Amino acid sequence: MYEYIPSLDKLIDKFRRLPGIGYKTAVRLAFGVLDMKDEDAKEFAQNILDVKTKIRRCKFCCDITENEVCDICSDDRRDTSTICVVEGSKDIAALEKINEYKGLYHVLGGLLSPMDGIGPERLNVKQLVARVSSGEIGEVILALNPSIEGEATGMYLSKLIKPFGVKVTRLAYGLPAGGELEYADELTLFRALECRQEID
Repeated sequence: MYEYIPSLDKLIDKFRRLPGIGYKTAVRLAFGVLDMKDEDAKEFAQNILDVKTKIRRCKFCCDITENEVCDICSDDRRDTSTICVVEGSKDIAALEKINEYKGLYHVLGGLLSPMDGIGPERLNVKQLVARVSSGEIGEVILALNPSIEGEATGMYLSKLIKPFGVKVTRLAYGLPAGGELEYADELTLFRALECRQEID
């Protein structure tokens, strides 16, 4: 494989380490940086440093924030009796887009995956249990991906949370809007049947 000059090759390698970035995309990005004006390149580099130095985890929900407490946890208009548990911060952004959920969140930071060496101690489970044990939470919504790891994590969390007398629910799974039945996989069809609703 052709190698570029060392400094450019190192940048290509760094871009390749990002999720979803293949070699060709990494080369395009590296050349994009090379073509930037000096001031834009410095600002780009500073943005990367800012993300690494200014962002931390909210002391309550473990979401990303630049403050000790995130904007959602500090918003007194939110329903503090409900916590929606998600795998990562990107999931919060997706749920907030629909502008329907008004409760709080809790970011696990991953899913249980024994084969990858990810147990409960590597996730933000203790923090969740501490919040639930306060007696102020009425419902915990498990908004985890419908994968084997998501199902296992959901079952594990449910067993931990239910003894506190808290209602544990999960997002309904089923057919996507605009999807066609014949192309749905077996698990999606099973979930769609399991979570069927009566028509008014």
